[in-house]
Amino acid sequence: QVQLVESGGGLVQAGGSLRLSCAASGRTSGRTFSTYAMGWFRRAPGKEREFVAAISWGGGRTAYADSVKGRFTISRDNAKNTVYLQMNSLKPEDTAVYFCAAALSWAVDAGGYAYWGQGTQVTVSS
Repeated sequence: QVQLVESGGGLVQAGGSLRLSCAASGRTSGRTFSTYAMGWFRRAPGKEREFVAAISWGGGRTAYADSVKGRFTISRDNAKNTVYLQMNSLKPEDTAVYFCAAALSWAVDAGGYAYWGQGTQVTVSS
C-alpha cells in the first residue's frame, strides 16, 4: 500500500505563490515511489475534481491543465519520495482542495490513479 501525505496549503493573496509537497511512503508488489507516475488534482467548492498536473516516473514527461499552464510547475525528487507543485500567480479560482495521487502508469485522468492523499486546502483571496 502506498500512503501519500500532502502539505503546504494555506491562504494566500491573489498573485502570490505556494508550493505543495506530497510525501510518499510504503510500496506495493515491490514497486517503489520512483516507479509511479504522480499527479495533482483539485476540487473546488461545488465542482467536480479536476486534473491539474502530472509527471512521469523519471520526471521527463509532464502535463498540465490549460488553466494552470505557465503558472504551475510539477516536479519530483525520487530520493526524497516527494512530488511538488509550485504554484505562482495564483488566482481566486485556484481555490480548492489539492490532492496528489500515484499511478502505475502514465495518466492524466483520475481513473488512472490508484492511490490518493487526503488533500490540502489552498485558498486564494482577491
